Amino acid sequence: MEEHNLTTVTEFILLGITDRPELQAPLFVLFLIIYLTSLVGNVGMIVLTQVDSRLQTPMYFFLRHLALTDLGYSTAVGPKMLVNFVVHPNKISYYCCAAQLSLFLLFIGSELFILSAMSYDRYVAICKPLLYNVIMSQKVCWMLVAIPYLYCTFMSLVVTVKIFTLSFCGQNVISHFYCDCIPLLSLLCSNTHEVELIIMAFAAFDLISSLLMVLVSYLLIFVAILRMNSTEGRRKAFSTCGSHLTVVTVFYGTLIFMYVQPKSSHSKDTDKMSSVFYTLIIPMLNPLIYSLRNKDVKCALQKTLRRISNISC
Repeated sequence: MEEHNLTTVTEFILLGITDRPELQAPLFVLFLIIYLTSLVGNVGMIVLTQVDSRLQTPMYFFLRHLALTDLGYSTAVGPKMLVNFVVHPNKISYYCCAAQLSLFLLFIGSELFILSAMSYDRYVAICKPLLYNVIMSQKVCWMLVAIPYLYCTFMSLVVTVKIFTLSFCGQNVISHFYCDCIPLLSLLCSNTHEVELIIMAFAAFDLISSLLMVLVSYLLIFVAILRMNSTEGRRKAFSTCGSHLTVVTVFYGTLIFMYVQPKSSHSKDTDKMSSVFYTLIIPMLNPLIYSLRNKDVKCALQKTLRRISNISC
């Protein structure tokens, strides 16, 4: 075994988004606003869908878990990324890096399957409205979120353990703003073929299976909508799935852009910008999309704000 294989790495240095000093302060303010907006929006969505009696339906049950996953992976990445703008070098310990990777994979993977569960919920609501309460029972709803959480916990632990039980070559500089699989693999001096295959297998299964569920659900929804004779019925059907379709398009579009594009067109800056979009921008947009497009959520928010106002008075 070579000498450098025996070097023990106890911490990593995150290079962050940019090394240009003049951009540090404005980017810190921008991303702080984005993260705080995401934090307030997702916590607010979780609280609203939990306490308001009109939001105790399967759709809002899934929306609550969508907000939870958004909050999970944005918080796993966001605070440490903000530190990078004010502390140089931005260090993260070996075990904190492993924990960050594990939490990120857990929540980002869970979001894929929760979005697919939400598409199935919309299919049942539009195509089988009379059986909706029977099919989307509380037990079924919990199964549709519990199974992804358990599977993604297993997936994240397998990938994290595989990476962090291999030997690092003494290099500890990660050319990213968080501990992600690809930058970490580039620092390993062990044979990474096995772990690369594992990551590819999990990524392919997660993306294809969840996207297939979304596509099949919306294909059946569109067929059902085209068969409707009433213009008002079509309008209501489109309105029912409009917010979810917007979220799905943005989320999957970003992931596909990042992971399916040819390697020749990859660049570190492009990957960082794509990562910023799906780790921080999308968690901020999701609660805004659902609150601005959803009358029930807006009414629940207004009702809650009035209660808070009356208490303060």
